[in-house]
Amino acid sequence: MGAGIIAELGTRFGSQILAEQTTVDHIPTLWVELDGALRVLRYLKTEATDPYEMLYDLTAIDERERRHRQDQPDSAFTVVYHLLSFKRNSDIRIKVPLTDPHPSLPSITGLWPGADWYEREVWDLFGITFEGHPDLRRILLPPTWEGHPLRKEYPARATERGPVHISEEEIIEDEKALRFDPGAWGLPEADPEGDHEYLYLNLGPHHTGTHGVIRFVLQLDGEEIRHVVPDIGFHHRGAEKMAERQTWHTYIPYTDRIDYLGGVMNNFAYVLAVEKLAGIEVPSRAQVIRVMLAELFRLASHLVWLGTFAADIGAMSPVLFTFNDRERIFDIVEAVTGGRMHPSFFRIGGVALDLPQGWERLVRDFLDYLPKRLREYDRVVIRNRIFKARTKGVGAYTTGEAIEWGVTGAGLRATGLEWDFRKKRPYSGYEQFEFDIPTGVHGDCFDRAMVRMEEMRQSLRIVAQCLKHMPEGNYKAEHPLAVPPAKDRALHDIETLIHHFVNVAWGPVIPAGEAHQGIEATKGNNGYYLISDGAGSAYRCRIRTPSFPHVQMVPLISTRGAMVADFMCILGAVDYVLADIDR
Repeated sequence: MGAGIIAELGTRFGSQILAEQTTVDHIPTLWVELDGALRVLRYLKTEATDPYEMLYDLTAIDERERRHRQDQPDSAFTVVYHLLSFKRNSDIRIKVPLTDPHPSLPSITGLWPGADWYEREVWDLFGITFEGHPDLRRILLPPTWEGHPLRKEYPARATERGPVHISEEEIIEDEKALRFDPGAWGLPEADPEGDHEYLYLNLGPHHTGTHGVIRFVLQLDGEEIRHVVPDIGFHHRGAEKMAERQTWHTYIPYTDRIDYLGGVMNNFAYVLAVEKLAGIEVPSRAQVIRVMLAELFRLASHLVWLGTFAADIGAMSPVLFTFNDRERIFDIVEAVTGGRMHPSFFRIGGVALDLPQGWERLVRDFLDYLPKRLREYDRVVIRNRIFKARTKGVGAYTTGEAIEWGVTGAGLRATGLEWDFRKKRPYSGYEQFEFDIPTGVHGDCFDRAMVRMEEMRQSLRIVAQCLKHMPEGNYKAEHPLAVPPAKDRALHDIETLIHHFVNVAWGPVIPAGEAHQGIEATKGNNGYYLISDGAGSAYRCRIRTPSFPHVQMVPLISTRGAMVADFMCILGAVDYVLADIDR
């Protein structure tokens, strides 16, 4: 199928297709000249047979220090468009080379509205201008920030620059820059068709209903929301930049902190992408251990969502019970990994340790305990008439709108599209497990809640199969790039001990190449796009998170007659995590 679309584009656009690039992940990758990029992207979305409807990701690469670029056109900066076709179950990657010292290219916000934030992010972090963008301004960094951090000349460590001193005047200027000015966002102070002024309500960044440090400015006509301006970036910590300074192995703990409710789920996509680059085959036992822990963390995340969502709507007690149930999951996680919320347990080639004695009893007891609790939550919360009244018909969107804005996970399935990456693109042996994909009908807050409730039951089915069919064998690949070798071997063979020392001290050197791996994470599709330049660290690490496009869509679904009280319900039903947005 990849060869077919490449031939089709070659025939249609001829010399505008500069080159075809071979990548480790086998995603069709084409370099397109600047003048033809918009036409190629429009063709892929609107004219191609079984089109690529979703803009899955949009990012950039600073190519100026990259050594391994065989058969790639000259480029100082490269803008990368990653598109997804649901009908084909296939992706395509379009690359546009930029050689100008002040790089720019046309905006695609007229083609995909969801490109808005992605283009702002690329401008913010790389300094690449998108001509025709409706509001190209910083998005993750403060408006007074100087420089573009993902450029190679920008320091990645505090030791690479002098001490930071912020004067009183600079603090005042920074605070002034954060004040909301409706006119700067193109919003009127008053109703143009009436005789009354709008009220602007500042919700956050410190508000219990926002579930973290994020700000939403609501334009209100009475209680009705007319417009929403999300203000993100408060949680930004330069996660992608840090990947360029850490070794492939020591970056694993940093991934835990992206979706900080997802635990090892964050490790999953990263190590799978590294294993693609390195050509590592993971043993069956390690694959099943990974699946079991990932599903336990899916349960833990969904329990937090359920309790806090109920609190958003006014039910105060469920959160106490759901957090208690999450502690039972953490007891299992602690027994297996030694950690709780952020165990950093997955490794390149497997997992850190084998399962301990007695793990079966802990898992079995939990499988006996949680189903009846879920039935109770379903009766007390989901079937509650107040819950139904607050969620049905609120924050609804269609399948087409979800695809247009890049929505994945439960938010997409709630519209009726049965799409789960564990089924459609199985990884780590998911094809061997029996489980169903719950879907909704109306795409509203209630359906999103129903889908997540059923997902918890399906996760229990998967964990039960892991318990019943856990294979024997190694928990880590016997591969020279798997970090580190088993301790008992390192203490027995001097060659293995040396290998252990070198890999722990300096990390493995991953072969040059590019690979992407997406997984069905707790909030939707989480993907890592890694570029190796044949070194001990990533040349480029792109983290595609589900919360970023999901929150970008909040203004659309909050301005269809929604009230302020509905807005709290919408935020809870989206189920985002701040570090997952900001990275």
